[in-house]
Amino acid sequence: MSSLPDAVEALIEELTRLPGIGRKTAQRLVFHLLKFREEAPQRLAHVLEEVAREVTFCPRCNNLAEGGGLCKICENPRRSQSVICVVETPTDVLAIERSGSFNGSYHVLGGSINPLEGVGPEDLSIDALLARIDEGDVEELILANNATLDGDTTALYLARLAQPKGVRVTRLARGIPMGGDLEFSDEHTISRALQARTEFDS
Repeated sequence: MSSLPDAVEALIEELTRLPGIGRKTAQRLVFHLLKFREEAPQRLAHVLEEVAREVTFCPRCNNLAEGGGLCKICENPRRSQSVICVVETPTDVLAIERSGSFNGSYHVLGGSINPLEGVGPEDLSIDALLARIDEGDVEELILANNATLDGDTTALYLARLAQPKGVRVTRLARGIPMGGDLEFSDEHTISRALQARTEFDS
């Protein structure tokens, strides 16, 4: 039985639900908040409320946006709309943006096809991607799915849908290690993978 107050224990428990946060890290965070209880908890609570209230998904690409409008990348007139880089999550967008090697637009699927976990094509933003292709401005689709079995399955599925529409379909070169997530790759690896992308063979 914990010797901590119930409210503190409840906060620690909530923090451990976050990815990468174990119990010890959660305890340190809670004790830090308690140490600076005059300001830190209120600031954190305010920011969390604001994120919950303001952050939405971009109606065009499904990336994170604010206030129900387009994301910053879709709003940027200097970004090419003819090349779409398809990724699984918004963190993958951040990883590619760090490389400084891409000036096109993105489409965030929201995951990958995984029948064992009950995730099918209808659970991802694939219809929205196909609608963008049907608008006629898309010349190339770069499939930047994670180099996993689920990522490969999703990429193959997308290629078979996009290629008959006359869109060039490419895939990131295998500079990304098998089984690795895009968000943990360094800038040079991502940059090289983008430059060496190849035609997708379905």
